[in-house]
Amino acid sequence: MSRRRQQQKEDPSSEEEGSFAQFSNEEEEEDDISMSDVASDSSGSDDDESDRSPQQKEINLVKDSDEEDLERLVLGTKSADDFRAKLFAGDDFLLPDVTGSKALVSVAANKEEDNDQFKNVDDSMLFMVDTVGGGEGVIAHAEKKAEEAVVDKPAWEDSDDERLTVSLAGVGRLRKLREFEGEDVVNGTEYSQRLRAQYMRMYPVPEWARPAAEKKTRRRRRSSAAGGSDESGLSGEEADSDEEGGDYEDALPLEQFLRDVNAFAEDDDTRSSKRRKLRPETLDIQRTRDIPDTHKAGVSCLAFHPMHPILLSTSVSSVMFLHHVDAAAYPTPNPMLTSVQVRRTDLRRAAFLSVKGEDGEGQGEEVVFAGRRKYFHSWNLATGAVKKISKIAGHQKEHKTMERFRASPCGRWMAVAASDKKGGGMLNILNAATMQWVAQARIDGRGGIADFQWWSSGEGLTIAGRDGQVAEWNLDSKRTVGVWRDEGSIGGTVLAMGGRHGPRAIGEDRWVAVGNSSGIVNIYDRNELLVASKDKKDVEIKKLPTPARVLEQLTTAITILSFSPDGQLMVFGSNLKKDALRLVHLPSCTVYRNWPTEQTPLGRISAVAFSADSSILAIGNDAGKVRMWEIRG
Repeated sequence: MSRRRQQQKEDPSSEEEGSFAQFSNEEEEEDDISMSDVASDSSGSDDDESDRSPQQKEINLVKDSDEEDLERLVLGTKSADDFRAKLFAGDDFLLPDVTGSKALVSVAANKEEDNDQFKNVDDSMLFMVDTVGGGEGVIAHAEKKAEEAVVDKPAWEDSDDERLTVSLAGVGRLRKLREFEGEDVVNGTEYSQRLRAQYMRMYPVPEWARPAAEKKTRRRRRSSAAGGSDESGLSGEEADSDEEGGDYEDALPLEQFLRDVNAFAEDDDTRSSKRRKLRPETLDIQRTRDIPDTHKAGVSCLAFHPMHPILLSTSVSSVMFLHHVDAAAYPTPNPMLTSVQVRRTDLRRAAFLSVKGEDGEGQGEEVVFAGRRKYFHSWNLATGAVKKISKIAGHQKEHKTMERFRASPCGRWMAVAASDKKGGGMLNILNAATMQWVAQARIDGRGGIADFQWWSSGEGLTIAGRDGQVAEWNLDSKRTVGVWRDEGSIGGTVLAMGGRHGPRAIGEDRWVAVGNSSGIVNIYDRNELLVASKDKKDVEIKKLPTPARVLEQLTTAITILSFSPDGQLMVFGSNLKKDALRLVHLPSCTVYRNWPTEQTPLGRISAVAFSADSSILAIGNDAGKVRMWEIRG
């Protein structure tokens, strides 16, 4: 290196002629030399350091521009004393000069000034209590916000749905999605939400797809609701039960209904307020979940409990089912509460009976059922006792079968049609509490009794003969108050009554319908049956009343006729032809044209029943199936 510099001093022109690359190489060589000198200086001994020339020592102490810039950025100044002074500028109380007495005095003065500032402040204002819940809540809220920000939106969400409009009233299948009758147009987002809600009602989440936290432990409990008889057997169901077993809050549904009747009872005002008026011609009706259990033979009878959501179904296969009507029940919709098998008895009719004594007090809920036998059974749901009534004292010869019976709405009486005609027909009235004979009603005419119904007040019956005559029989006076004839009838088959605000003298029912063997149904307004008279004590009935409406939609004999409890609907049908069923609106007496349709799976209908609030229509067919429809409006 010294030789090269000597050459540059001797020949200055060579430096001017040198390129930038040559100059850079010179600098790199000088740097290499200086780094090697430093390395040798750090590792060498004192003797080596004494041997170095002054020029080499000067090179080691000189700092380049990069090092100076780095020192200025980190320390701010070249002097270490200036760096310390600026670092603790204004914070002398943190690191005071302990060797100076003035500094200690200033620190003590500053502390006294700080104490004077908080001299008149309450202690509660000087401290803060850190609660664990608040901190966790803030952290949880922050984590939730972070998760919501990370999670992507579902693929089926589209911003264009807000601009989409769908008419619910214009399409028949979409009317079930309406929340009220006048609703029509909704946007696409609302439409998709209602479709998902409808799907979840029809197909609930299965058990394997539910989170583990939502699943409850279950254990089996056997029911004893049908004990006490050799001819009946009862199968128990699974139910949630308390581990201690003291409160019985999760007992079997049937037992729970019977123990806490008031919890499921509804006032008439509440029930009527929930039920809106139906419109004529078109009906908003949709199919709901069917009864899961199928009879081995055709369904012979259907009956809803007057207060609880329980459906009773029987068949000629000697089996009777009780189901809890709940389409949203999990895991099985409309689960079975219990079943009873009556040996050697083809069950053809069954009914709920709220037994009341002579003082009007209730004695319990019972189910009365009978087949084509000379006896019938009464099953007490509260005690589980089943008793057999084999004869009616003094009238046992009149009954070859007891399948044709009806219980009064008041729960005090039962009427059983006699098999012996004797030129007409007879009805024997029994006390429901004691099953003792009370009175007998008769109707004159050819063919005997076709059908009969109790008045809604329970004070009498309306009896239809096979020759077209209809008699009004009063229980208080135990006599017939009037006889009238069904217009155009050549053979009566069934009779039904319903509605409200009818004449008090003949039971307060508004409507009476009579079906005949030619497929015609005549609907009469019972207010028009009475003849106006000055003496209100005497009841006079028209001999040939004019029907309010004649229904001729069916061509085979009418075998099914029933009114809804609220009196707004009537159903009639025939089991002699497939899908032979019609619904009628009251008081307009018009037949609905939108239901049933050709795709409605009815089959040969053998039994129908309306729920207590008139919102469910149950239909049984000859295949043993019970299908359900929800009436919305």
